[in-house]
Amino acid sequence: MPGRTTMSAFLLVLLAVLLGLLVYDLTQRKHTILRNFPVIGHFRYWLEAIGPELRQYIVTGNDQERPFSRDQRRWIYATCKGENNYFAFGTDNHLEDEEEYPIFRHAAFPKPAPEPAGDLLGRRWPLPAEVVIGGHRNRRRAFRPESLVNVSAMSFGSLSAPAVRALNRGCAMAGALHNTGEGGISPYHLEGGELIWQLGTGYFGARNPDGSFSMERLVERCAELPQVRAIEIKLSQGAKPGHGGILPGAKVSPEIAAIRGVEPGRDCISPNAHSAFHDVSSMLDFVESIADATGLPVGIKSAVGEEAFWRQLASQMAATDRGPDYVVVDGGEGGTGAGPLLYLDHVAFPFLEAFPKVYRIFAEFGLQESVVWVGSGRLGLPSRATLALALGCDLINVAREAMLALGCIQSMRCHTDHCPTGVATQNRWLVRGLDPTDKAERVARYLDGLRGELLHLAASCGLDDPRRFGPDRVDLLIAGHGAVTAADLAGYEPGWGVRPTASSR
Repeated sequence: MPGRTTMSAFLLVLLAVLLGLLVYDLTQRKHTILRNFPVIGHFRYWLEAIGPELRQYIVTGNDQERPFSRDQRRWIYATCKGENNYFAFGTDNHLEDEEEYPIFRHAAFPKPAPEPAGDLLGRRWPLPAEVVIGGHRNRRRAFRPESLVNVSAMSFGSLSAPAVRALNRGCAMAGALHNTGEGGISPYHLEGGELIWQLGTGYFGARNPDGSFSMERLVERCAELPQVRAIEIKLSQGAKPGHGGILPGAKVSPEIAAIRGVEPGRDCISPNAHSAFHDVSSMLDFVESIADATGLPVGIKSAVGEEAFWRQLASQMAATDRGPDYVVVDGGEGGTGAGPLLYLDHVAFPFLEAFPKVYRIFAEFGLQESVVWVGSGRLGLPSRATLALALGCDLINVAREAMLALGCIQSMRCHTDHCPTGVATQNRWLVRGLDPTDKAERVARYLDGLRGELLHLAASCGLDDPRRFGPDRVDLLIAGHGAVTAADLAGYEPGWGVRPTASSR
């Protein structure tokens, strides 16, 4: 039976190919999806390769998916892999129908395009901060960040151990700061990157057995870890302001429980309010007590809701010698963790509304130069980062974009412990697929690539530096109304948001 013999030989060859592919997928370290889902994971990449053709006819367009469109994710993936991140055939956005769509005024005679500083991974496009965090209040350990772009707060627990390790290594390569998130400092944060230690309402890593704040433990830990460069007090975050952090019990492993000081296997829900202070004055006392005890700069992070808090804060800072060294304004569109849909969709202003509200209030009191301004909330794309700089931000924090650089595919399973790429899960099988060495390099390339885009855009607009963008240099298209400057849309007075040539505040 020649036919049966031929078929049997074909099946044997096919089986050998599949077995070989299985072994390769399980042992390679470049692609988490293939390690976690050998053989069948290739379908994802094949479909991705023919995706543009399919989407022309039967699926969504390049700019329809949320929170990050296919185009945005493709730019991040290509950048972090060191691949061609150009796009073809012009924009496919409907510019005349967009709301608050930024347009950057290019110069007729642009500055020369910047040249890479070298081929060292993560440092081809150095862009250090111009500001000294803690310099205005003469903190003993004030410092100037090496990078204008840094990694925002994401806790160990919400993210896996290899993901945290890769983020910290990537930050070390790129010279960026790595925010711990409110889950405390884990061993995986200690891979060479400098840290911002975030304190949420649970005070994880600096708490007494009853959950209250422990200054003694904070000082002791800071003395042990010189890589901690600042303390950040989280009042709220864009995803769920006023609700408190949420780590589902499925993610609370014994290791995480030990680091946080909670029970394993049970939901870890932080209180919705701080117990160490209760109003603006006591919060400022808390800030100053930490700065005095540790010598470190101290900042606050908050989404923006009521304006009364910010007015009281500016008023008391103007009247007394107390205040945070930096302020992180988190847009309501931000959010790497789990939260109720009501809070995700309807609580806190988006960044383009939130940041100008706070900046205007501080400017009215003459305090806009007294703090370092940090923006967060989907700012890890060149257009959004530049707009934030134009509005007055000194530093940019990125979170979900860094997760995409780690391999996140926006599967929206962060809260289930079933993240297929091993980024936002504690599942041992899924976590094993994420190689921190490879992903650290991708994080570094992404951070460096974003800085490079900012430098190139500045040159195209006739500027020596992206930090020279002011709110009068960016227009926003408003559907049906044409273009308005960012300064007009933000309600800024002349000169607000414009930086001098250099600053050391």
